[in-house]
Amino acid sequence: MNQDVVIEKLFHMLISGERDAARNMVNAVLEEGVSHEELTMSVYWPLMEMVDTLFRNDQMTTLAHRYATRLLRSLVDQAQAGYKRKASRNRKICIFCGPAEGDELSAQLVADLAEADGYEILFAGGGIANDEILAEVGQHEPDILLLFAAAPSDCPEIRQLFDTIREIGACPDTQLAVGGGVFNRAPGLAEEIGADLWATSPSELLEVLESDPSHRASDEQRTVGRSRRTSRKAA
Repeated sequence: MNQDVVIEKLFHMLISGERDAARNMVNAVLEEGVSHEELTMSVYWPLMEMVDTLFRNDQMTTLAHRYATRLLRSLVDQAQAGYKRKASRNRKICIFCGPAEGDELSAQLVADLAEADGYEILFAGGGIANDEILAEVGQHEPDILLLFAAAPSDCPEIRQLFDTIREIGACPDTQLAVGGGVFNRAPGLAEEIGADLWATSPSELLEVLESDPSHRASDEQRTVGRSRRTSRKAA
């Protein structure tokens, strides 16, 4: 598979809504021996980031964006059915995301890959209030809480949620992880909001989840709630 050529050709099919042509091209790539997992991580993820970036920068029409995201979601769903399932890791991940279509798609893509990699997944998508997420985390006590965000406007809510979880001591064994476009575009932001884990791609995220199951953000790293902690100490 020539990754660059496949991405370029498939991109033009996506933004023009050429569903049959896109599926035929995907089938041709799979017939070359490329796995569904590799296709997702090497082609669908870069395409999703490309579409999101162009639309965010007003370089893509709303119509082209809708064509692309809906067709890409269809291809991601099709790929998920072909993933090879690994043995259970006995670890649970709760995944939530921002309200944008790109957030939903990126979070779904990672949820599908992580589930195939042996994790138990709870994925609710976007638009879930912090208090509901907090209640869900308290009920299920997941090993990882993973939040996806593409827009800077989502970050204050994530900061507040992480702050609350740590201040009330909810699920101290749960790792707090983040991913998505805004964290890729702003190096250091994940650390600033106090995330224990972060990654720029699905493959990197799966590696980090496996290699750092006990990593926690340091007190120096965490800026979430720092002013309030300082105020309480001073009092």
